Amino acid sequence: MKVALYARYSSDNQRDASIEDQLRLCRSHAERQGWRVIDSYSDRAISGSSLLRPGVQDLIADGLKRRFDVILTESLDRLSRDQEDIAGFYKRMRFAGVAIVTLSEGEVSELHIGLKGTMGALYLKDLADKTRRGLRGRVEEGKSGGGLCYGYDVVKQVGANGEAMRGDRRINAAEAAVVRRIFSDYLAGESSRRIAWQLNDEGVSGSQSSAWGPSTIHGNPKRGTGILNNELYVGRLVWNRLRYVKDPDTGKRVSRLNPESEWVIQEVPELRIVDQEVWDAVKARQKAFALTPEEAEEADGKVLTDRRRPKYLFAGLVKCGCCGGGYSMISKDLLGCSTIWRRC
Repeated sequence: MKVALYARYSSDNQRDASIEDQLRLCRSHAERQGWRVIDSYSDRAISGSSLLRPGVQDLIADGLKRRFDVILTESLDRLSRDQEDIAGFYKRMRFAGVAIVTLSEGEVSELHIGLKGTMGALYLKDLADKTRRGLRGRVEEGKSGGGLCYGYDVVKQVGANGEAMRGDRRINAAEAAVVRRIFSDYLAGESSRRIAWQLNDEGVSGSQSSAWGPSTIHGNPKRGTGILNNELYVGRLVWNRLRYVKDPDTGKRVSRLNPESEWVIQEVPELRIVDQEVWDAVKARQKAFALTPEEAEEADGKVLTDRRRPKYLFAGLVKCGCCGGGYSMISKDLLGCSTIWRRC
């Protein structure tokens, strides 16, 4: 009997040695059964909420090719905690004639799929609820409830109990100067595209040393994304503005805007970078360019172009002398090569 082993660990068991522990137990069981182990598959530090993992995808592909007769793993939730995913995995392997055996449940049947699938889904929901409760408590204490944004550094501290204190931030002076410059340039009439190009041309690194792009700067005002919409720059910490749901087809997380009544807002004046007058002026400029609900309903795709970019005599006819690319408006009074990102 040919057998393949599978092991995984995630946030509930963050030990790299866990993979070796699981595989060792599975090999011992296979030896007692007289099975021949032909391969092992693993996924390290990856959640079981999706099957979009390299190790399990290789396992499925080889199973459908009948490279082995049995899949052996520690427990069913190592394969997946999602009800739909584990059911689909079981159906594919059963179609290929491959049995699934776990050290906890024995040979897996439809009964295990139903019960363990439900338990796995409930576990994920309970874990998400506990995580959100913890993050909300951290935000209400004036600490960060998410990742690090541009303009701030993580403050690493250890509490009296010896555990790491999470969520503390302090202003990064160099990055804060860049943030103030972006706000100033925007108020001076520069477009987000022009600002991004200037920062990249000067070698100013963005978040996590990445290059600047227009959307990084202008973002989405309603969602609070982008440099110009981050309320932390005016000392206001906003949490739960967005929620994330997993697309069942792609496995990717998609953001959804929560009702404003569900937002958690905490004042953190010590983290202010931008003056209130500057912030209000930026919001006013954004509002002047925004469509009203009536305009948005009647928009035919050309409204923004008509409002933001006046028509010129040679519009669409001027070409770059270096690369032959078209010219477009970079700001209200500046015309530039549209292919400038390729350094023509």
